[in-house]
Amino acid sequence: MSPRVSTRKPPITVERIVDAALEVVATTGYDALTVRSIAAVLGTGPASLYAHVVNKADIDALIIGRLCAELDLPEPDPASWRAQIHTVCGRIRDQYLRYPGISRAALALAPGNLDTLRVSEGMLAILLAGGVAPQTAAWAIDALSLYVAGYALERSMVVQRRASTDDEWVASREDLVRTLTDLPADEFPQVRRYATELTAGTGHERFDFALNLMLDNLAVGIPQKRRRP
Repeated sequence: MSPRVSTRKPPITVERIVDAALEVVATTGYDALTVRSIAAVLGTGPASLYAHVVNKADIDALIIGRLCAELDLPEPDPASWRAQIHTVCGRIRDQYLRYPGISRAALALAPGNLDTLRVSEGMLAILLAGGVAPQTAAWAIDALSLYVAGYALERSMVVQRRASTDDEWVASREDLVRTLTDLPADEFPQVRRYATELTAGTGHERFDFALNLMLDNLAVGIPQKRRRP
């Protein structure tokens, strides 16, 4: 007699729920993330998930916490605080871009998840080590996090819409330049004149530009001896 093969399903756990949620987002985008879609990946009914999670907001906190847990945070170095913050923000951006639209979950996230707070702790430590005043550093973390999440959300929306066969709203740079230079000269003289500049640069170049503007402003308030050489 052949041995009996067990058809028993693995138990539902928080880790498996997070794995399934990330699978849904990676394959179909954040808009498709629901308790029902997660349950479908796990081969179970939605009711079985509620023994482990409270609601969709709870799942949002868990998936952002998972991404934060995977981030490597540098040991604060006063001499390279700007580069360190830039690196951390870039890593968060890249995590978000792996999962289309997932940064929407981060935008409405209430502080409380320990993995998310670990990233806030690391960024705060870097800014303080660089000489940024505590209140400024605290608000800077919020501003930087909002910018990174907003940037990633916009990029994800562009990628998703470009992939759609019936949505042609995403124009090429050449089309954008042509549109701007065709505007009425008496109403839009500057936009027409600087159409090339307005449409220049890749997404990540613009990301670096905006991030450096924010970091430059933080550096203004640091005593000269504490600034980066």
